[in-house]
Formats: sequence, C-alpha cells, structure tokens
Amino acid sequence: MTFSEFYLAYRLAREENGPRILLLDRSLATMLASLIYDTSRRKLWTTNGTLFGLDVDGIPLDVNDLAYARHRLDNPLLDLPPARGDYLRYRCLLEIEKSGPLTLAALCPKLGIKEDDRQKRVQRFLEKSVKEGFLEETVGTFSLKDRYRKTWPRIRSLVETLGHRMFEEQPKQNPLRVMKKGDLHWLTTQGLAFLTLFTLNLLVEECWKKRILLLGLTKDTAARDLKNHVLPVMVSNDLWKSELSQEQLSRIPNTDRMLLQTLSVFNHESIPVPWSLIEYDSAFLMIVPDFQKRKGYVGGAIRNKITPERLFLKSYIQLSQTAYDPQLRSNVLLLDRLAYPEFDLKPESRIGFAHSYGSADEPVRPIIFQTNKIANPIQELVIQTLSSMTGNSIPELFGHNKPLFIADKVAKWHNEEMRKIIDTTGKWLMNSPKLRHFVFYMSTFRERRSEIESARRESF
Repeated sequence: MTFSEFYLAYRLAREENGPRILLLDRSLATMLASLIYDTSRRKLWTTNGTLFGLDVDGIPLDVNDLAYARHRLDNPLLDLPPARGDYLRYRCLLEIEKSGPLTLAALCPKLGIKEDDRQKRVQRFLEKSVKEGFLEETVGTFSLKDRYRKTWPRIRSLVETLGHRMFEEQPKQNPLRVMKKGDLHWLTTQGLAFLTLFTLNLLVEECWKKRILLLGLTKDTAARDLKNHVLPVMVSNDLWKSELSQEQLSRIPNTDRMLLQTLSVFNHESIPVPWSLIEYDSAFLMIVPDFQKRKGYVGGAIRNKITPERLFLKSYIQLSQTAYDPQLRSNVLLLDRLAYPEFDLKPESRIGFAHSYGSADEPVRPIIFQTNKIANPIQELVIQTLSSMTGNSIPELFGHNKPLFIADKVAKWHNEEMRKIIDTTGKWLMNSPKLRHFVFYMSTFRERRSEIESARRESF
C-alpha cells in the first residue's frame, strides 16, 4: 500500500506537464524515519532480503549499493546530506562521486569542515569506505569505484521496473516474485521497505528538480515533539522566553494536537480559523536540550543521534468551524512539507546549535520560523489551498481535505472487496475434503477451541 502511494506520486512528478502540488495522506518525515529503521538491520540484508544479488542493468546489487541509496538525498543548496553524524560517510561518497578523485585536504573544504577532530572523523570514514569496497585509494587520493558511479541510476531503474510491473501492466507471473540467479524469489517485507524508501528519495529529488510542492497531511497524530522538544530546546537556549518549567509542561494536554485544540477553543475570539502554527524543522523530533545543560548545545533523543535537518518542515493547522458556534471547531491536523532553499533558507529562519557526537562537536542548523512576523510565502500558499479544499456538508469531512477523504474512501472500498475474495477463498480451502486433514493439523489448539466454543454458543 505504502509503496503504491509513493510510486504513484513519483510517476506523477515525472510527467512532463504533471501536477504542481502533491498531497499525501501521511507524514513525510515520520515515514522516512520509519523506512530508515525498517531497513537498518544490515546483517539481514544478505539473508532476508530479496534485493541483494538482484541483477539490475547487468550488475547485481550488493550491500554497498543498498547502503548508499538509503541516504541518497542530494541537495547542495540545503547542504544535504549533512556533513555530520552517521551521514558524514555518505556525504563524503557523494562529494567524491560528483567531483572525482579527492584527497582529504581537498575534500574537507567541500564539506565545510575545518576543525581537526572533525577532519579525523572524515579520515576514519574514508579508510573504512576503502575497506568496505566503496572507494579506492592511490597515494592519499580517494576515488569511487566505477560500479558505484551508476548505483543511483540503477536504483531508479529498479524502482521503475518493479513499479511498472506491479501497477501498470498485466504480469505473466505474480508481481511480488522476482527472478534472481535463475530462480523466482518472493519480495520480502524488507525488500518492499527498501523499494518504498528508494521511491521516496526519488520523489523528493523530482520535487526539488521541478519545484513541485510536496505535502503530507495527518488526521490523527499522537506527536509530542512541539511540547517535549521544540519548546524546551528553544527556551533552554534563550531563543524563546517562557516562565513554564518542563514539569509544568508535562501537566498540560498530552499531545501537541490536544494542546493546540484546547488553546484554539478557549481563545476562539483571538484565533480565527483557518490558522497555522509556525513551521519548524522535522529534525526537532530527535533534538533535545543538551544533557550537560550547555548553552548553544543540543543532544540526540535516541542514542544521541539527530536526523537530517533542512529536509522537511512541520506545522499544525485548523481549517474549519461551525457557523452557529465559533467554539465548535474541526480537529487540528499535522502538516509537513518538503523544504525548498529558494524560500526557506533565510537568515531569520535559520538557527545553529552544536552537537557533541563521535568525539567531535558538529554543527546542527535546523530551519524554524521563530515568529509569525517572518515572511513565509509557501506556508501562506498551503493554508489558502487547503482551506479551499475542505467542506462542512459531510460530517466526517469537517475540517479535513476533500480529495484525501475521497481517495481514502475509494481505497477502503477496494480493501473490503479484496478482503471478501480472500476470506471466501480461505473458507473454500478450509471446507475442501482433500485438505481436511492438512487444515486440521495446521490450526492451533486455541483456534480450534475458539471455533468450537463459538459454534456452541450460536447453537443456543
């Protein structure tokens, strides 16, 4: 389901006269983090992955191909991937791919790295990449191996080939089976996660190239990063002022959505709808105040890691209220969108922190529009567009997006129809005399007991 959504969006973005706005019924930042996690167990790539060893354009995919494409989000204007943390090695590979053979002294200025401790980290990553087979070293000069210069075009070919076969043609065989080394193999959940991640990276690349507005809208969210991350980080670094302590913040409504809905209801006279919260970097989901409480420093929420900044921007919006009661308002929605350097990289929308990671202090420079006085034309376009796409005539549509509502209804209808087919087929197999003994021993004791007890209750 997820792969089909991102593949459809990618195909639309690739069209010559395609749409200028793409709206997805999910959080883009959360989806990216989820896919990165689902594909993070490198030990299983060779044993549980269908893509490993799959022939693409005459060359089988190996572990290095998969690793390189996972973090392929190339935008020099946004300085992505960031030259810090675990993303440093992939940024090094990308710079060498684009610039050709480089020495350490020539590579570090391209990464914006001047500090000795950070240069030592670059040196370690380069040496490790040589051992892993990514790079070749000749008298201190590092170059990318020829086979990996075509990794990204091959990944694009893989996504387009499998996506076309699954969704755009009548396949001769099951579309979830691929030919590898002369045998048919089923696509595993890990393989689908890789395909979805690659498709999302390709979609982001196309949207940057063609300046397509990419939006993700989430109806019900339990996100708490505004209350637990953004506010404490900004206040602890004296960028915002607040008299509330973290203990007091913990007592207010549990989720960001409930907090903002409460504020909106009790301040309905001063907060007209539609309204939108200021936009902040999705990387704040993994940014927390510094563990040593140093000014200007931040830490990573999990294992001291921080996701790439300047990639997605998050906000919350509320679109509707009833005509007879201004306090009766629609639910607050979570909105995130792709960042665009032409509009979002402003001196007044950028802040900088230091992050101690891997024996070095590295810069973290997220985007945040700190006040509503800072011009944000994309956010204004988004709020006006979404306001025109809602309606109050359908109760369950109140304050939501009508095209997404219709698409969701259609998807659920197809899901119900397919479920009927699957359930009917299952009952036919269960009642087949030829499979009676097989089915009996394949079911568990608890399943048989539940069926017998249910039949006994229905008989009375």
